[in-house]
Amino acid sequence: MQATRVLLELAGNVVLLLWGLHMVQSGLTRALGGDLRRILGAGLRNRWTAFLSGMGITMLLQSSTATGLMATGFTATGLVSLMPALAVMLGANVGSTLIVQILAFDVAHVAPVLLLGGFIAFRRGARTRSRDLGRVAIGLGLMLLSLHLLLATIAPAENAPMLRRMLTMLTADPVVAVMLAAILSWAAHSSVAAILLIASLAGGGVIGPEAAVAMVAGANLGSAVNPVIEGPGGDGRNPAARRLPVGNLINRLVGCLIVVPLLGPITAGLQTVSPDAARLAANFHLAFNLAMAGLFIGPLPWFARVLTRLFPERVAVADPAMPLYLDRSALRVPHLAIANAAREALRMADTVDGMLRGALDVIQTDDRKRVQEIRRMDDVLDQLHEAIKRYLTQINVEDLDERDARRVSDVLTFTINLEHVGDIVDCNLMDTASKKIRRKLRFSTEGAAEIAGMLERLSETQRLAAAVFVSGDVRSARTLIHEKEVIRDLETSATEAHFARLRAGRTESVETSALHLDILRDLRRINAHLVATAYPVLDQSGELLPSRLKRGTARA
Repeated sequence: MQATRVLLELAGNVVLLLWGLHMVQSGLTRALGGDLRRILGAGLRNRWTAFLSGMGITMLLQSSTATGLMATGFTATGLVSLMPALAVMLGANVGSTLIVQILAFDVAHVAPVLLLGGFIAFRRGARTRSRDLGRVAIGLGLMLLSLHLLLATIAPAENAPMLRRMLTMLTADPVVAVMLAAILSWAAHSSVAAILLIASLAGGGVIGPEAAVAMVAGANLGSAVNPVIEGPGGDGRNPAARRLPVGNLINRLVGCLIVVPLLGPITAGLQTVSPDAARLAANFHLAFNLAMAGLFIGPLPWFARVLTRLFPERVAVADPAMPLYLDRSALRVPHLAIANAAREALRMADTVDGMLRGALDVIQTDDRKRVQEIRRMDDVLDQLHEAIKRYLTQINVEDLDERDARRVSDVLTFTINLEHVGDIVDCNLMDTASKKIRRKLRFSTEGAAEIAGMLERLSETQRLAAAVFVSGDVRSARTLIHEKEVIRDLETSATEAHFARLRAGRTESVETSALHLDILRDLRRINAHLVATAYPVLDQSGELLPSRLKRGTARA
């Protein structure tokens, strides 16, 4: 019973440690996420600056996984090559050891100060960033408190001989100790938490120094397994996306293969530096990652080439409806996930542009095959819209700051409007075109030119809407809003000209009158959906009126 109680207390304290770590990561991501991503992007010029960037950002985020996700995002877009991304992971691994070094000191007395200060900042902070940094302070306080509770729980473990015998039996074999720690680190999704637990067990005398060294190596191995299983490329669609996580796993595996045969000499050397068992575990964690960084950073160009050969780009017929950028592993980093969704939304915009240009071809050539192609493009648009919507709703709302939440709304609004444009082209314009082809009708030369002019203008408007969506530029948004008046004027003049031809008795105009007017109306509706992209930008800049009605009309 005593052993069971100790295990339950250990599990509860580890959960508290993980929750504190989550609060630190989410708080820093909200407060500094965009800035950190820009810093990392600037640092990916070569392997040395990439190494330092990865180390520094991991010390802030307290998560080598989060840093790796950012690096993976850059490699997925082709902005950087594999070699500096691998250097980022080496730096991230070293950065996680420095966190352990700091937390391994007895700083539990700082926890109440951090909890109190963080609570005040979180509840009373006037600015969003102050509240986020308050969240970080609370998380650090919970981490320090959990470490203090871990030590307090482990201290009387000598009175639980069954627990000591169980752990001694499990860690007697170095290979079993490595695997046990790897499973623990994998399950916790955090090498920092696993190492701190191992250091606490070693400090309490529950496990021996050699077992602690073996388990630290195993914890480093386990933390590299999650990105391989859950990261990009895990679905097998694109093996090239697995280069970075597999490269990091190989680095960890090589380290374990070196450590296990030399366990005795390594432990003896560490004991001469620090006889304290808890400090010995933290020191080995640092030495292990420094050694792996030193071993791999030199031959990184060769290593990157080997990984490229092992995981080549898959050459396959691309499915246009298959999302390319909705990386599920990025959902833990909200601003990166939102950026991925925005990139996928631009694929929708390209599809809409193709549909508009295709509609122009159909009006001019009466090509039945082109009608079917455009209908299939609308199916692509629907599937992409559904995938983006599902992806964005999987982001944890608690991890979103005000700016991120607004951007999620903008992405969803943009994709909804694009999906509506696709429906109008498919269900209205293509139906009208099919009637025209089936009845073998012809628009008058002037009428066809009017429709073609509006479609060409809409194609330009669509490209401007995509630019406004990406840039958020206020001047471009004003220009986009002006397109509403332009299309309205074009529709009015085209309608008047059509009625003039009807009065003149033009046969083509009489036969196609209903079709002609339906097309003009549908083109105006398409323009309204495209122009709507400007509203969020102008609203944020304070340039939109609350209502277009005259004052007093709404009350009446």
